[in-house]
Amino acid sequence: MTADTDNKDQPKSSGTARYLLALIPLIVFACIAFAVGKVMYDQEVHGTDISAIPSALIGTKAPKLALAPLEGSNLPALTDDAVKGKLTLVNVFASWCIPCRDEHPVLKELAKSGQLNIVAINYKDTSENALRFLGELGNPYNAIGIDPNGSAAIDWGVYGIPESYLVSPDGTILYKQVGPFTPTSLKEGLYPAIAKAQGKPAL
Repeated sequence: MTADTDNKDQPKSSGTARYLLALIPLIVFACIAFAVGKVMYDQEVHGTDISAIPSALIGTKAPKLALAPLEGSNLPALTDDAVKGKLTLVNVFASWCIPCRDEHPVLKELAKSGQLNIVAINYKDTSENALRFLGELGNPYNAIGIDPNGSAAIDWGVYGIPESYLVSPDGTILYKQVGPFTPTSLKEGLYPAIAKAQGKPAL
């Protein structure tokens, strides 16, 4: 009698387990859909800039820099000495990155302003392509370090490129921009961060 009961219960247990397993992908999909929907809602309704992803590194010392130079650029390597004692924008770019190309004129204008020491991490690129990119679009950088395997980008917590970090003269990360700079991110993010670092009122 007991054996028969056990045999009858086994199919029910197996069926329940299969049902629960089948629900897992649906639950995962629902969570992803909810997250994406919230981001889109915040962007549309509240005007949230989805490129302004916070960084755990903000307020902490910047990672050490010891990257080899971009050969042929006639610029120094990207080391700690290249940023020490200067308000610096560290920009992560690559020649194959279309948003980097769109952002480049903004970096050139920032360089012209003389407010910032702008340096670059050339991410998973070839020297030939990077040199062609700079030759075509101009060079806003005072130093460039190559990061062919992306290890430096990992240290900096890079989500995707382009990505930029404002670093204080004492080496503290003050601000992070994920994605290309936009008029909104400049006005509401970078410019106030520069003004604060310089002890000036925000515009």
